[in-house]
Amino acid sequence: MIRWPYAAIVMVAVLTGCATGDWSSDTPTKGSAKLSRATRVNLNKQNVSDLGAPSDNLWLRIRDGFQMEPVDSPLIVDQTVWLASRPDYVQRSMKRSSPYLFYIVQEVNARNMPTELALLPFVESAFNPQAKSGAKAMGIWQFMPKTGKDFQLTQNVFRDERRDVLQSTDAALDYLNRLHTQFGSWELALAAYNWGAGNILKAQKRNLAAGLPTDYWSLSMPLETRAYVPKLMAYRALVLDPAAFGVTLPDLENHPYFIAVDVNNDIDVALAAKFAEMSVDEFKTLNPSFNKPVILSAANQQILLPFGHAEVYQENLKKYNKPLSTWTAVKVAQTQSAEATAQSLGVDLATLREINGIPKGMRIKAGSTVIIPKTSRRPGDISVALAETASLSLEKPPPPPKKTKKGAAGKGSGKTKESKSASQGNSSSNKATTQHKSASTGLAKSAKKDPIKTSSN
Repeated sequence: MIRWPYAAIVMVAVLTGCATGDWSSDTPTKGSAKLSRATRVNLNKQNVSDLGAPSDNLWLRIRDGFQMEPVDSPLIVDQTVWLASRPDYVQRSMKRSSPYLFYIVQEVNARNMPTELALLPFVESAFNPQAKSGAKAMGIWQFMPKTGKDFQLTQNVFRDERRDVLQSTDAALDYLNRLHTQFGSWELALAAYNWGAGNILKAQKRNLAAGLPTDYWSLSMPLETRAYVPKLMAYRALVLDPAAFGVTLPDLENHPYFIAVDVNNDIDVALAAKFAEMSVDEFKTLNPSFNKPVILSAANQQILLPFGHAEVYQENLKKYNKPLSTWTAVKVAQTQSAEATAQSLGVDLATLREINGIPKGMRIKAGSTVIIPKTSRRPGDISVALAETASLSLEKPPPPPKKTKKGAAGKGSGKTKESKSASQGNSSSNKATTQHKSASTGLAKSAKKDPIKTSSN
């Protein structure tokens, strides 16, 4: 059961009435059409306590919005049995969905789409915002890099909006709507989301040539896509009757779990979490798109905070009179080693490598952006240009030129004792250099994954 912070309860209690209906924010955004419709707060102009929260059961709202008709299919039965035999796994997934589901349902309703689609991240990622497939699909909606770019999801040094719950949700629902318009059924739209629209069209063309139907259930497709809709329908059955699965759905009230707070100055992730009185891990659960330990004010950045924590964040931010960020960024002018870059920028080599993920033995290519500690020489916030376009490219240094033998001696001629000794010394030096260049280390981070096969789209 989710227990709301005391401050959130106080906020609701002091209001004269409860808001109902659409929870779109009346707060003007910074002028970008990409920005989410999450309830948004500019801390320079308004208080978090001005916002109210209607209370109701979100699961009832989800059930009321179901539109897809279950089909009498053994595939759906198989997937339903699979879920029923794994109540612990289902329970973990349900708990992870708690912060995000209201926003997703709100956006599904705004587009008049079936609320079954709000359950699709269970199928894609088990609602893990850090999920990454073997094909490099990312986030709860598992966007591939190219598809993410097609839907203007920023992927750069500072952030990957495929992991941003708000931006990726808006993009995924726009994508599904487009596919539904193209194929005329939600089942085919879902199959195209998983397998690609071109593949669905080819499968339909084959069926037409053979005089066969072209609906989802009649097409020949990969096993993953064949099981895709049945998996979603199994979750639909679970939400309709959780007791039959031995699952208790988490208590979800029908109001926003979080609000979006504008970032008016660059701020360290650790400091933002401290202001909100949250652990860094809790903070990153709602803000998983940030790749670096600094959040930028440029490029219309925002952070998400639970209601009660947002009020605390506001109070602590107003009282703080020290610099908010300890990091800045610079563009490297020429291709060079990390050692040369650190020396030219006057920063610690180990820090440069760690914060930018630069393995030993790799050079930084010209035009790359690197993150470095702020100094008196570079005190300002990171520019909009870098915030939007920053990239980091690395390369291995070219091999050393081969040495040519001079004055080749005739057969049987020997080297002098001095030249032999010098040759051995060079051989040892070359060996040490080779060992140094081949010693490449990377910072590998792994997380325990639930036993679900993520799909790519």
